[in-house]
Amino acid sequence: MYRPVPPVLLVIAHGSRDPRHAATVHALVRRVRALRPELRVETGFLDFNVPSVEQVLERLAAEAVRGGVRDVVALPLLLTRAFHAKSDIPAVLRQAPPVLNIRQAEVLGPSPLLLTALEQRLSEAGLDASDPSQKRSTGLVLASAGSTDPEAIAVIAHIARELRHTGWCAVRPAFASASLPRTEDAVRQLRAEGVQRVAVAPYVIAPGFLPDRIAHGAREAGADVLAEVLGASAELAGLLLRRYDQARAADRLAVSA
Repeated sequence: MYRPVPPVLLVIAHGSRDPRHAATVHALVRRVRALRPELRVETGFLDFNVPSVEQVLERLAAEAVRGGVRDVVALPLLLTRAFHAKSDIPAVLRQAPPVLNIRQAEVLGPSPLLLTALEQRLSEAGLDASDPSQKRSTGLVLASAGSTDPEAIAVIAHIARELRHTGWCAVRPAFASASLPRTEDAVRQLRAEGVQRVAVAPYVIAPGFLPDRIAHGAREAGADVLAEVLGASAELAGLLLRRYDQARAADRLAVSA
């Protein structure tokens, strides 16, 4: 029985001079491949690392000319719809060889799966986020990379408000760049309000300069718990596939309309 070949999933990461960033991206992609072995998954970087997005698209186009798959779902490895998702990535995709049919998937966030991954990282750091009594006695700093895009900032603030309703005694957003407050200021604000235990949860995918700044600020201000970045978690791998499937479903709806 003939089964059509699914579109290639092209994971687009920002890239970093820090080798931990690319290592984390590749580990996450390996996890995605393990979850769906029949799916071809490629990785491209916008900057600093290879292969670049352009290089991957050129290779896929050459294969398409020889009879390979022409359909590609380009998935930004981003948590919010900031500059890269709105400008950089669409600009790169517009320059792709016309033999390819490319749909840009939605960014990863917001999603309950990301919050599950975040709470898992907190548990690994010594705070049992599944224990209501621990959450009630803990103030949480949701620390993101930061952005000049108002939509991205609003999303982080909204997530912080939603987390407040899940049992934490207080939740504050913080940013490593472009926006305020910084992580250390959010920790100190919670202390000033009488919060006895403060946890910092980096709302970022991979290690690098800005996550290091978050960690430094948490330690400088004396946070009691510092979680690791979200990393190559099972939740993120599943979320990538969910966004891929949603992009494919949107394509099918567009064709039938």
